[in-house]
Amino acid sequence: MANPLLESQLNINRRTFFSRLSVGIGSLALGSLMVPNLMSCKGKGLEEELISAGLPHFAPKAKRVIYLFQSGAPSQLESFDYKPLLRKMHGEDLPESVRMGQRLTTMTSGQSEFPLVGSAVDFKQYGQNGTWISDFFPFTGQISDEICIVRSMFTEAINHDPAITFFQTGHQQGGRPSMGAWMSYGLGSENENLPAFVVLTSRGGGNAQGLYAHLWSAGFLDSAHQGVLMRGGKDPVLYLNDPAGFEGADRRRFLDHLARLNQETYEEFGDPEIVSRIRQYEMAYRMQTSVPEVMDIGNEPEHILRMYGPDVLTPGSFAANCLLARKLAEKDVRFIQLYHQGWDQHGNLVPEMGMQAKQTDQPSAALVLDLKQRGLLDDTLVIWGGEFGRTNYCQGPLDEQVYGRDHHPRAFSIWMAGGGIQPGLVWGETDEFGYNIVKDPVHIHDFHATVMHLMGMDHTKLTFKHQGRRYRLTDVAGEVVKGIIA
Repeated sequence: MANPLLESQLNINRRTFFSRLSVGIGSLALGSLMVPNLMSCKGKGLEEELISAGLPHFAPKAKRVIYLFQSGAPSQLESFDYKPLLRKMHGEDLPESVRMGQRLTTMTSGQSEFPLVGSAVDFKQYGQNGTWISDFFPFTGQISDEICIVRSMFTEAINHDPAITFFQTGHQQGGRPSMGAWMSYGLGSENENLPAFVVLTSRGGGNAQGLYAHLWSAGFLDSAHQGVLMRGGKDPVLYLNDPAGFEGADRRRFLDHLARLNQETYEEFGDPEIVSRIRQYEMAYRMQTSVPEVMDIGNEPEHILRMYGPDVLTPGSFAANCLLARKLAEKDVRFIQLYHQGWDQHGNLVPEMGMQAKQTDQPSAALVLDLKQRGLLDDTLVIWGGEFGRTNYCQGPLDEQVYGRDHHPRAFSIWMAGGGIQPGLVWGETDEFGYNIVKDPVHIHDFHATVMHLMGMDHTKLTFKHQGRRYRLTDVAGEVVKGIIA
């Protein structure tokens, strides 16, 4: 049975809405434009409808996010944080006054010495501000005036899964909604034929840490907000296509009958997940047409394919996924999450990281340039980075070709572009050893607060009540980093 109190509240909300907008066909048209599902309500209150209608708290600078997550944690000391002192002190022990007894992983906690190791990769200055970027990333260097490098990121997590989970959900343990799910919940979708939150994965040749579904989960939010994993190859979404002998008209009749059964169940039990299930079936039906279209790169001009590099025609590669991310952005997908595995270099750092950079550098830069030439960069926030940084001391033999670096959560680098970010900026600073932050630290909660701000959301106001507590992506912390906002 329906809840009479809930029905009363919904009716009051409708009357309030129409009284404030006055009457007449013009008011009805405005109401339907603002909240498309208002007249049906679909079992939700007006406040929830306003959230899912995609109404931000204030004018956004970005409409969508493309997050190029480099799983395994690329070394900042071989990428975007140039430390010439490490080369001068190569082989000398890290001063205790710098480390100050800080936490180590079990992989190096048994070491009695911590020999400093300078980057075996050279750096060059790029752009109007002379930004130092390593030779591993020449294409990123060419777009240095388009990106903001944040050299002062830090986290408390010291191992991979909790660190990745922290970045993706704002908490080190699984079970919380992911960033994309929060964006879908808060802003809704601008394309009814595609999910608001799409995930693409690729794997490099280095040591690959696992990726798990809790990283793009909806957690305790409505399951409709979880990320949809799309794969490279013939079937980008599993079980989307009709089985043999089953035609589109059959699928339509099947869904109509199933929707009626689910509606009867909802009327009996009032479980909102039943409504979500109906919506997801309908979305899957529409995706049968929209997904093959957006995943097809056959019509891309040759000069665009060359921009993304030689791997772009390999399904499931990082380059192919970057091109697909641009196509999804054109279709107004709200949150596009890419994961590229293989950045965990505890040894053989130079050859392995060099291979990873070769796979990702050109496509990442091409994505930024491609978005810019299409007029999409201004309202698309692009993020590049991993879950933590790497130590300035050596793990393994002190040899230029085989040295490695352990996990280092206290200071590392990411870059951001477009979507209201100040271009050509370097934000934050680490000490001359690249070990501790000495200027403008940015915590993960600050990072999340800033991303939400750029999307027009106040991170303290986008909450969800679960088990008696109101949760948010930034938990009980987070400050917007206003200095990197244009």
